[in-house]
Amino acid sequence: MKLAIISHTEHYKDANGSIVGWSPTVNEINHLTRIFDEIYHVAMFIEGEAPPSVMSYNSDKIKFVPIPKVGGKTLFSKLNVIVNAPKIINTVSKTLKKVDYFQLRTPTGIGVFLIPYLTYVSKKPGWFKYAGNWNQSNPPLGYKLQRSQLKKQSRPVTINGQWDAQPPHCLTFENPCLNEENIEEGNRISETKRIAEKVSFCYVGRLEREKGVERIINAFRSLNETAKTRVDKVHLVGDGFELDYFKTIAKDSGVNIVFHGYLAQQQVFDIYRKSHVFLMPTTASEGFPKVIAEAMNFRCIPVVSSVSSISQYVLHKKNGYILPNVSNASIVSALEYILTLSDSEYVELISSIKSVVTKFTFKHYNHRIINDIINNIS
Repeated sequence: MKLAIISHTEHYKDANGSIVGWSPTVNEINHLTRIFDEIYHVAMFIEGEAPPSVMSYNSDKIKFVPIPKVGGKTLFSKLNVIVNAPKIINTVSKTLKKVDYFQLRTPTGIGVFLIPYLTYVSKKPGWFKYAGNWNQSNPPLGYKLQRSQLKKQSRPVTINGQWDAQPPHCLTFENPCLNEENIEEGNRISETKRIAEKVSFCYVGRLEREKGVERIINAFRSLNETAKTRVDKVHLVGDGFELDYFKTIAKDSGVNIVFHGYLAQQQVFDIYRKSHVFLMPTTASEGFPKVIAEAMNFRCIPVVSSVSSISQYVLHKKNGYILPNVSNASIVSALEYILTLSDSEYVELISSIKSVVTKFTFKHYNHRIINDIINNIS
């Protein structure tokens, strides 16, 4: 079987001239070679230095097909999507002739014209993946248009979470991010990880206010001095244009906040291994962020907002902590709760994580692609 994946994933050339792309997507595609003989990834190529958060493909079964980088929030960037649409459609059309199935990953700027093209022009079997918040009440216009078109599809659409009045062709799918070795390690960690006198926290993702980075820093600033003495480190992994601002407000926080920048996947896993708690008080348009499942696997208690399907997996005070809102008082209350946990209470929380993270394995994902999608559209 041959598959074409169409996405907005940014690719670069590394120092050795190899094509590299954003690690979570590339890692997922690497594991798809277990069920597909050839995979063509139609995605964006950028001239310039590759960030640390990338990895290379591990098989010659995978062929990278470049398209121009388009998309963004400015008027010019949106016009650039329209200008490049014919070229991108032409590339997609040529690639579809080489494969048996396609997967279009949405929401994305190119999805605005590729969903109609694949729906009304192409007869190629395939499916759509909607990685955003399927139940968002007021999505951006582009997201709203794409979600509306996907609700009327005859082809399958994989979405995050399970919702009332969910159309039959919309299938609840977990985004994979863990292999069997990760699961085994997580089980071992569960046997030994404990909350000692000091507690370490982490956040992984874009460093921006919408994702909750400012809220995290301000919450630690608001802790009383006794609570602050129990904090070992707060690891912030990622980058963003407001990095200098975040560093400035972190200086007088009274706790050790470490800015790591972008890290390679194994370095991120090292942060999870030495952390007890994962923080994400986000208001962004999330589906279910893979970093939550990754952190949970390494037995970090998730302290997260109830956006999209997050609270369908993170259960309040059973395997994590759901913030009732993202106010400073709410986050401070959550931190105080965590900092007063006993070892036995911590163990009880992390012991309930195993049943959740197994749903986010590549093995589980591949099994469902074959049984719930391919077998039904062939």
